[in-house]
Amino acid sequence: MKKLIKVICGCFLFSLGLDLFLLPNGINAGGISGLSMALVHLTGFGSVGTVTLAINLPLFALAGVKLGREFLKLSLMGTAFSALLIDLVAFLPYPKTEPLVGCLYGGLLCGLGLGTVFAVGGSTGGSDIIVRLLKRKYAQFPLGSIVVCFDLLVAALTGLVFRDVGRTLYSTIAIVLVGRVIDAVVYRFDYSRVVLIISRASREIARNIGTTLGRGATFLYARGSYSGEDTLVVLTAVRRQQLAELKKLVTDIDPSAFVIVQEAHQVLGDGFGGELL
Repeated sequence: MKKLIKVICGCFLFSLGLDLFLLPNGINAGGISGLSMALVHLTGFGSVGTVTLAINLPLFALAGVKLGREFLKLSLMGTAFSALLIDLVAFLPYPKTEPLVGCLYGGLLCGLGLGTVFAVGGSTGGSDIIVRLLKRKYAQFPLGSIVVCFDLLVAALTGLVFRDVGRTLYSTIAIVLVGRVIDAVVYRFDYSRVVLIISRASREIARNIGTTLGRGATFLYARGSYSGEDTLVVLTAVRRQQLAELKKLVTDIDPSAFVIVQEAHQVLGDGFGGELL
C-alpha cells in the first residue's frame, strides 16, 4: 500500500510538471510522454495521455519477462495513473511563464515524480522500462544518467517537429535537470566516496579509520610495478562530509601517502543502507 501511494504521488508530481510548465511552453520532457507530445502535435489526433498509454502497452510483455512481476505490477499502476493524471491535470489553469522558468520548474517536478516512482521499484512505462533494462546491463551508471542519454534523442525530435531550435535547447535543460533530480531522489542525495590509500602505514591508517570515523576498511594485496615490493592498499567508503576528515587523518599519519578518491552513487551495507537500484 505504501508503494502504491508513492507511485500515485510520483505520477501526480510528474503530471503537474508536464501539464503546468513543460507542455504550455512546448518543452519536451523526453521519454514516451515527450514522443507522444510530438505525435499529437504532428497528427492532431488524441491526447498526450491516451497516446502515451497506447505506446506503452507492447512494452509491458517485455517488462514482465525480463524485470519480474513486482516491477510489472508497479509499472502498470504507474502507467495508468500517469496517463490518467496527465489528462486530468491538463484541465487546470497553467501559469504563464517564460520558457526558461517553465523548463526549470517543470524539470524539477517531473524529476521528483519519476524519482519517487523509481525509488519504490516501479516506472511510468515506456522509456522507463527500456532504461531499467539498460540499467541491468550497465549497472555502473546511475538511473538519471541513462534517462538523460535516452531522452536527449527525443529532445532532438522536438526541434524537428516544432521547427524551433530554441525549444530543443530548453528541452535539453529540462531533461538534464530531470535526470539530476531523479538521481538525487533515488539515491537519497547520498553521493558517498570510495577511497583507495597506498601507504607504508596502511595498518595504522585502517585502524584509525575505524576508531576516528567509525568506518570499516579492507586491505587489498598489491605489488608496486616499479619497486616490485608487496604492499597493502586500504579500501574504504565514507560519506561525502567525512572526506576532509579522512584526508587529514591520512596525511597526519603518512604525508607521502597516495590517495585516490572516487564518487560512489550508492553504497549498501552497515552505516549506509538503501536499496540497490
